Amino acid sequence: MNIQQSIEAKEEMLLIALVDSKKAASKHIWFLDSGCSNHICGNKNMFYDLDNSFRESVKLGNNSGLTIQGKGMVRLWVNGIVFMITWVFYVLDLKNNLLSIGQFQEKGIVVLIQHGKCKIFRYEKGLIIETKITHNIMFTMIARCSPKEQQCFSSLTTD
Repeated sequence: MNIQQSIEAKEEMLLIALVDSKKAASKHIWFLDSGCSNHICGNKNMFYDLDNSFRESVKLGNNSGLTIQGKGMVRLWVNGIVFMITWVFYVLDLKNNLLSIGQFQEKGIVVLIQHGKCKIFRYEKGLIIETKITHNIMFTMIARCSPKEQQCFSSLTTD
């Protein structure tokens, strides 16, 4: 298969390495993944907005596939700053959350990997995230899910 045929096939591939199982089990860890085509999350509760009607499939590195159960937006809270991550795929029971470096770059976000650090920049804001390489050569980010903003309703009645 030549490069043109490969592009036309439009196959999605997910690549991830084995990491410390205790750290990877945390729902707050997100892997910055250069081999992942899309942002992917396995916890439905982390979504701020989710379109459950969206259905597609992704192919893993071992050629097996997973069904995408929806796509939406996740609000992540990192070091006191809330980030809106759009076009996140929901894959039921996926154990690791993945942020696609390629998808960031498509949106004009600059990702620089150099000297054991991964730095993420927005043109208008400068450096927004910086993380160090782990002992097993992965870049991870701790981010808590920022739930939907609560709305307060009040009413005034008079007799």
